[in-house]
Amino acid sequence: MLNQIDIDRIEHYVCGVADESEGAYVEALFSRKQENPGLLNHLEKDWENELQQCNPANVDLNHLLDHIHRLIRNREHNQRKSPVHRFIRLYSKVAAILLLPLFIAGALTYGYLRKSTIVTAGQMVSSEIHAPYGARVSFNLPDGTTGWLNSGSSLTYTLPFNNNRKVSLDGEAWFDVVHNEKNPFSICTDNSTVKVLGTSFNVSAYRREHYIEVVLQQGKVEFYHNNLPEKVILSPSQKMVFKDGKVDLSMTDPSKYKAWTDGKLVFRGDNMEDVARRIERWYNVKVILADQDLEKYSFRGTFEDDSLEEVLRLLSLTSPIGYTIAPRVMKSDGTFEKEIVTLYKKANKNNKNQEK
Repeated sequence: MLNQIDIDRIEHYVCGVADESEGAYVEALFSRKQENPGLLNHLEKDWENELQQCNPANVDLNHLLDHIHRLIRNREHNQRKSPVHRFIRLYSKVAAILLLPLFIAGALTYGYLRKSTIVTAGQMVSSEIHAPYGARVSFNLPDGTTGWLNSGSSLTYTLPFNNNRKVSLDGEAWFDVVHNEKNPFSICTDNSTVKVLGTSFNVSAYRREHYIEVVLQQGKVEFYHNNLPEKVILSPSQKMVFKDGKVDLSMTDPSKYKAWTDGKLVFRGDNMEDVARRIERWYNVKVILADQDLEKYSFRGTFEDDSLEEVLRLLSLTSPIGYTIAPRVMKSDGTFEKEIVTLYKKANKNNKNQEK
């Protein structure tokens, strides 16, 4: 079945207000229509609704048929001496049968498109881009700004966009913003705003994680929050973390925070809490830290196209950490729970000897 977001995108496309990314998405959706029974069912129901609202019996097509028959009769008269006049007489009969449904379908389609394209001038239309868990999605905004959405993230904005360059983010995204000094680009999260003129940077602001992280590669970024007395200005290669009402600024390597857009999972001395959180999003699993002492450990590594098992195995080889993976459990509605990964601290040999 189509979700509401897909239906809205199709409506935007039909109305001519879809942006470039929405247009590409809808065209790809229709190009693979045979693989999507939900799309075909939606179109069939939409067509049936149109038939119910517009009774073909009330559509007067007599003048069109008369015109067709007159053209055929004229041609038949002019070519009566031709060896093919019998074929033309047969065509006259077939045309009345074939063309009537076509004209009815055309009339209904025109009525549907005419109804769908009525958009009030100046009307604001909301658009959303979503990246499912375990996936990454690239996007192109109407002003030329490009970027990527990480797993489980969504980006919302309104059209027209060029004069109101504001987006709302829930999740993580990398932005390459087009410079426009007169019309700054703004990213809104819960009670905060990241304002830029033209720059490349990463923002992580998953609503459920209650913190905001901004990493600047180039340009200039201003961060505002309702609980801060003044704005925070970031310079290139700086990382800002806002958590529990406090701001922490530090220097970092921005390439680490862009690596996920190239399909790489990179850790550079990250603490285990952050490692667990990123593994959750990357592989769409649930990670549990069974021992509080694990938060003291850090982890380094770069992975590309590696399985969850391979990442966890390397983790256990480079640190005193063990793991278990619980199989997915089917819920009552027929869907499956996420895999549960449990990380625990391995017992060292001294502790084992003391226990003996």
